[in-house]
Amino acid sequence: METRRDELTVALPAAPERLDPAALFPPDIEAVGLEIGFGGGEHLAAQAAAHPTIGFIGCEPFINGVSSLLVLLEEQALTNVRIHSEDARLLLQALTPASIDRAFLLFPDPWPKRRHHGRRFAGPEGLTLLAAALIDGAEFRVATDHAALGAWMQASLAEHPDFIVETKADVRPADWPPTRYEAKALAAGRRPIYLTCRRKPRDAADKIAQAS
Repeated sequence: METRRDELTVALPAAPERLDPAALFPPDIEAVGLEIGFGGGEHLAAQAAAHPTIGFIGCEPFINGVSSLLVLLEEQALTNVRIHSEDARLLLQALTPASIDRAFLLFPDPWPKRRHHGRRFAGPEGLTLLAAALIDGAEFRVATDHAALGAWMQASLAEHPDFIVETKADVRPADWPPTRYEAKALAAGRRPIYLTCRRKPRDAADKIAQAS
């Protein structure tokens, strides 16, 4: 925390300036991915190790998660990860449109009480912010072990004009690195679902609006 956190933290510009995420990484980085709520960082570190030419920004407000990720980055000598330790919505509002190549939302807090549903990321507001940041055709992976949240997220994604749900699986696909939350869910007898979604292509009007 003392030696690495500050140098890897993403500084957000003052509005109305926008942040080009590619500028956070060396020139040899070809694309940028985003993980919303990286938990202990296992998945994010695994993605960074598997894709050294892709930069990854991880969002996580809890200090223990940030600390765990920093340990993994140090142990594996990973240099293609940056950290936003606040609400992901703040980062998304600041990003240049169509600048994120792929995104992950894995085992988020279900916020089960109805009065807390507004805190869930995968509602209309969060999905709209994410859609603006994603390039056309970008993959968005979602997973949860909470049945009610899974149904709610599927419905939100199906209703959103910028996303399509391509696949739903009951077993983690082979190219999805595991997380500690998935392991806890399986040990407790809960069956996760894994959704692979896609950002739909923008029409001409969308592209003109974002360019302006």
